[in-house]
Amino acid sequence: MTRILIVEDEERIASFVRKGLSANGFDPHIVADGPSAIQAARTGSFDLVILDIGLPGQDGFSVLRSLRESRVDTPVIILTARDSLTDTVAGLEGGADDYMTKPFRFDELLARVRLRLRRSESTPEATLLSAGELALDLRTRRAQVAGRTVDLTAREFMLLELFLRHPGQVLSREQILAHVWGYDFDPGSNIVDVYVRALRRKLGAHHITTVRGMGYAIGR
Repeated sequence: MTRILIVEDEERIASFVRKGLSANGFDPHIVADGPSAIQAARTGSFDLVILDIGLPGQDGFSVLRSLRESRVDTPVIILTARDSLTDTVAGLEGGADDYMTKPFRFDELLARVRLRLRRSESTPEATLLSAGELALDLRTRRAQVAGRTVDLTAREFMLLELFLRHPGQVLSREQILAHVWGYDFDPGSNIVDVYVRALRRKLGAHHITTVRGMGYAIGR
């Protein structure tokens, strides 16, 4: 399983990213300060690093410089609240592979994570997801049920993609919120249930199973 190191001292964001990555089949681990980040990344046991700039002990630029000087070539995506051109250039010239500013959408971060991993591993990513009668083409963004094309909104598409990447797995409302709506969305909202009902109307209610007290699953 692909291991990702999350270097973030803001607990809410770190938890949001960890849950989203876990829901997409990755093995994420969190550290909250610069020295710990260097120690963990130097072990060579991580496939990618998501690195915040504003860290205690040692800032992200210093961490990145230390890793590159130590010949650690693990892909690094910088994640920070700083959005000036100077900081962007400094991060990329310091050896970062990509740069994202907060606030951010998890689906964009996930796309960048997959891109960096694909470039480092040269492994093509599947573009067609399926489970039973359901199929989702990621290139054309079209969904089908038993060969019948179904029109989905952008959020419905993201929700179905999440389910089909984890057929048979029960996904909690918190995991779904983190992936589809982001860490700054109200966790007390019933938006997940609303969209699950919408998907059931379009796909057929029997395709999405409710697991009481746990969440929802497809192909279970």
